[in-house]
Amino acid sequence: MPRHTLGPVLPALKRFAAGRRLLVWAVAAAAVLVLAVSLVLAGSARSGPAATAGAVLENVSAAQAAAMDRTGGYASLWLSGNDSTLAERGADIAADGAEDVRAIECSTGWLAGVRVEGKVFLRSSTAPDAVEEGADAVRLPECISPEARDALLTDLGAGKSWPKQDAAALAAPAEDPGFRPAYHLTPDQRWMNDPQRPFFLDGLWHYYYLYNVDYPEGNGTEWFHATSTDLVHWNNEGVAIEKFRNGLGDIETGSAVVDTEGTAGFGKGAVIAVLTQQHDGVQRQSLFYSTDNGYSFQNYEQNPVMENPGAEHWRDPRIVRDEANNQWLMLLAEGHKIGFYTSKDLKDWTYVSAFERDGLGILECPDFFQMDVDGDPAKRTWVLAASANGADEGRTTGLAYWTGSFDGKGFTPDGGHQWLDGGSDFYAAVTWDDPRLTDGQRKSSRHAIGWMNNWAYARNLPTDNWFGAASVVRDLRLESDGGRPALVSTPTPALQSLEGDTAQVPAGPLGEESVLAVPESGAYKAELEFERPDANTGEARMLLQSGGRTYATVGYDFAGGKAFVVRDDAVSETVKDSGAAPKGAVDPVYRDVQAVEGPSTGDTVRLTVYVDRSSVEVFVDGGRQTLTSLVFPPGGAKEARLAAGSGQVSLKNGTVTPLAGIR
Repeated sequence: MPRHTLGPVLPALKRFAAGRRLLVWAVAAAAVLVLAVSLVLAGSARSGPAATAGAVLENVSAAQAAAMDRTGGYASLWLSGNDSTLAERGADIAADGAEDVRAIECSTGWLAGVRVEGKVFLRSSTAPDAVEEGADAVRLPECISPEARDALLTDLGAGKSWPKQDAAALAAPAEDPGFRPAYHLTPDQRWMNDPQRPFFLDGLWHYYYLYNVDYPEGNGTEWFHATSTDLVHWNNEGVAIEKFRNGLGDIETGSAVVDTEGTAGFGKGAVIAVLTQQHDGVQRQSLFYSTDNGYSFQNYEQNPVMENPGAEHWRDPRIVRDEANNQWLMLLAEGHKIGFYTSKDLKDWTYVSAFERDGLGILECPDFFQMDVDGDPAKRTWVLAASANGADEGRTTGLAYWTGSFDGKGFTPDGGHQWLDGGSDFYAAVTWDDPRLTDGQRKSSRHAIGWMNNWAYARNLPTDNWFGAASVVRDLRLESDGGRPALVSTPTPALQSLEGDTAQVPAGPLGEESVLAVPESGAYKAELEFERPDANTGEARMLLQSGGRTYATVGYDFAGGKAFVVRDDAVSETVKDSGAAPKGAVDPVYRDVQAVEGPSTGDTVRLTVYVDRSSVEVFVDGGRQTLTSLVFPPGGAKEARLAAGSGQVSLKNGTVTPLAGIR
């Protein structure tokens, strides 16, 4: 069994007064006595993993009691996630025999879990003597939701499981869907672009995206509304904010927030949308409010709430609640800079600072949020993001971000920008957290979704009567891996609800092209782990084919240390032959190879590849890098093959899993 001890043996006690020290040691001594008694009483009932888990969770309980005594609050803990807050604030925690330990806290209680020999046991502050295996067995404090408990279980490797989809759900549609994706959100008809940050209200996620019912004949977007319980399956709710209704133009990108305290004057719990309207080329910010949970909105009679000061670019307000300073914070995209504004009521805004950067084109769709580096609350940091143009760096458009600090007025970065996705088609992305989780959980992980397209060729693609798609929802963490903090992306776990039975891919050298067992539907996930060659040379390739022709290649170049996506000539011909592009042309950006840095060390390289009927999303090395690209296969049977580009490369492990549709 591994031996784990979390935290030093209370070195911080040396800084406390003698009376305080005696009190803490009295609490610890009482905890030891309780542990001894409980083990004697439970000895006949518990053995093996249960006994080990009981001992560890008793230590956690004692540490929580000490933390409450010392600091007036409980604390979080995660053995494998580098969060040692409980050990630092409470007491040293012996975790002998535990594979992992996780504790979450709220104002009036805590919940802890320990994994021993693959089994997870739980204990909470409301049932101090209970150590139970199973999610529903332990009574939760009122301030910890079932969703927070489930997230804790996921962190311990015991997340929710879903039944496998049957053959009927996984089959190719009877009517040819063309390029319409199986498991990505698309408009039923016409145009989709920028996603608007979702919010959770009354059991549903509410998501809006820019929609143009008149495309391609007419211009102007409005907000289309979709709801979901799991961020995978979506219900269309129709247009929520219509364009050209108040004399200020169409409805463009902005933010919707739940005004819990009614600061805007439309009642507690009203949904407030502040967004850009553009008329005669002038961009202004307007407010709309909803008193029916976001299904319909009313125009604020005193719009616009922010009149344009004479700027050419002045759009895409991102609103964040700044609890530390009891204010609303707005970020505006203003050309090469991001403007910061504050407000008490979401109506009257005051300019406070700007963050300016050249070399990234016109910045759009800013985002701003806090995250804990490596899940450690002691390393809480701010992340500023904006959609940008990476042409000066040999890239296309995407989401750039900076980590740093915020003093209530201005943001100070701690270094240069990074990119969230290295593919061609991940733009205008938004991120959000789950309000049902504890504060620590909300700061350790959040969701993200992007517009899966590129303005270089968005209007020249061969889809039929629908235009645009959203990426799958991803979960983000901020990890340092011993170096600079960076966002790591993984597909949201609820995507597993679409999975059918997994087929194994035979391991061994990639010689002649080996065929993968992909479904006729064209929707699947491939997980591939390649062994690093001794000479660190060669390429591993996954060829995506249709009708015997390769339309895209996903691969890893060991010599260059890069994962890549290539949209092959067949793709360009498909786009050109569609007649959608002017004079049969397609923008050169479409043909560019997109690549990201892969792991520099380790014996293997892992690629997780989500393939749909017109897209591919690649997660490299557990999501440390990602590549998102549209692809448009020619007609014919869908296939996929593995091949070595050069040198000898071997597959260590591989699987293919079919995915059901969401329509």
